[in-house]
Formats: sequence, C-alpha cells, structure tokens
Amino acid sequence: MEWKVIGIIAAIGTTSGFIPQVLKGMRTKKLEDVSPMMYTFMLCGFTLWLAYGIHLRDFIIIGANAAALSFSAFILILRYKYSKLGGK
Repeated sequence: MEWKVIGIIAAIGTTSGFIPQVLKGMRTKKLEDVSPMMYTFMLCGFTLWLAYGIHLRDFIIIGANAAALSFSAFILILRYKYSKLGGK
C-alpha cells in the first residue's frame, strides 16, 4: 500500500474524531466537561503541524491539521458561548 494512502486514511480518522464532540455540543449545548486547557494545547499543536505541512508543501498534513484546528477552535468557541448562556 502506498504511504500517501495510509496518510490520507490516518488524517481522515484522526480529524473526524472531533465531529461527534461538535455535534453533541451543538445538540446539548453543554460542554462544561470539555477541558479548555487541553484544547488550547491542541490548538497550539495543530497550528505548528499546519506550519510544518505548509513548509513541506504536504497537502495531507495541511488539510488534516487545518480541519483539526478548525474543529478544535469551534469546540472551544461553543464551550465558552454555552458557558455564558448557562447551558441553555
């Protein structure tokens, strides 16, 4: 199997792991159990991975980390939005 195919499958698998959290958060409007510190560290990591992918011009790394960065940022935004609304 070509390594790019493995990279694409890995990118889809790890990036799509955020989708259930996003959907659950949007549905329940409760994300108080989500650790903002963990997601802040993840945002930093995804940003660095994105920069690395851009440096290498590797579209698999760029795509996966741009998506993961977006999902992580969205989860943090939802967490703060819903915490200000009191979970309503």
